[in-house]
Amino acid sequence: MKSTNIFLIGPMGAGKTTVGRLLAQKLSLTFYDSDHEIEDHTGVDIPLIFEKEGEEGFRKREVEIIDELTQRKNIVLATGGGAVIKEENRHNLINRGLVIYLQADIKHLIRRTRKDRNRPLLQGPNPEKKLRKIMIDREPLYRQAADHIIDTGKYSVQAIIKQILELQKKQNLLT
Repeated sequence: MKSTNIFLIGPMGAGKTTVGRLLAQKLSLTFYDSDHEIEDHTGVDIPLIFEKEGEEGFRKREVEIIDELTQRKNIVLATGGGAVIKEENRHNLINRGLVIYLQADIKHLIRRTRKDRNRPLLQGPNPEKKLRKIMIDREPLYRQAADHIIDTGKYSVQAIIKQILELQKKQNLLT
């Protein structure tokens, strides 16, 4: 039986943190953002972790945090965009809660991440090309892990939350 946890996955800029915060308030659940938790645990920001430990060092920390957070009950978790890369993360998300893939097209993602300097994978000469490559690599993993997919480019935050609440209700009836 799945727990009452709701896990939001998807690319950077899809709206996981925004939706997650409001959804948690609406359901009176505790909200976590795995990237923020990593920063809180290490005392440094993610770009510095990438600089000092590389992506692999960051992913190791991410696996530990997601394992810890997904074992909690009654939470909404917004994961980092690359959380699905690691099989352990996908396994823990799939088996410990309702997984919602917040999908957005490249145009929306580029617009939403364009000025954000806290995204180490998009720093460089051609962030759009990098984001397209990331999406090609990760899209199948998002789909594999997801119980449901919601296109955030088509709906307001409130409409997305309403959809998730309906999905959660159905899920609870099935379990």
